[in-house]
Amino acid sequence: MRDLLQYRPNVGLALFSTQGRVFVGRRLGSSGQYQWQMPQGGVDEGEEIIEAALRELNEEVGISHRDVQLLEIMEDWQLYEFPPGVKERLGGPFIGQKQKWCAFRFLGTDGDIRLDLHEPEFDAWCWVKLRDTPSMVVPFKRNVYIAMAEKFEVWTMKIPR
Repeated sequence: MRDLLQYRPNVGLALFSTQGRVFVGRRLGSSGQYQWQMPQGGVDEGEEIIEAALRELNEEVGISHRDVQLLEIMEDWQLYEFPPGVKERLGGPFIGQKQKWCAFRFLGTDGDIRLDLHEPEFDAWCWVKLRDTPSMVVPFKRNVYIAMAEKFEVWTMKIPR
């Protein structure tokens, strides 16, 4: 059994379009094969998971809580450990992150997505098939993405507008 206190609390965000695709952003300044990921971010002390998720959606994607509908929150924490180079760069007491994944339906338009409203974390974005996301992310996050994709597959159907 792992000690969850060694992992930084974090939210992962699966933002689904009405076409059943999911949002991915290209990490600012990234290069190489694994440049893409779904939005994610830390949970501040005393902050509820849904509050952190909505805050991160606004900070990273520039959309308001009015533009999304909560579909599901994964019950279990999903854990990943930082590889040595990342751990040294980040510093701090944590060996990795524990994530609660939230699925949202995006009710706005592509024009509502703004990567530049806050300090940008992504320099490009696109809609992709959920099942393709594990192969797009850095390998140390892959198992988390596989678990999330299996859990949220139900949300990949198109919905009428």
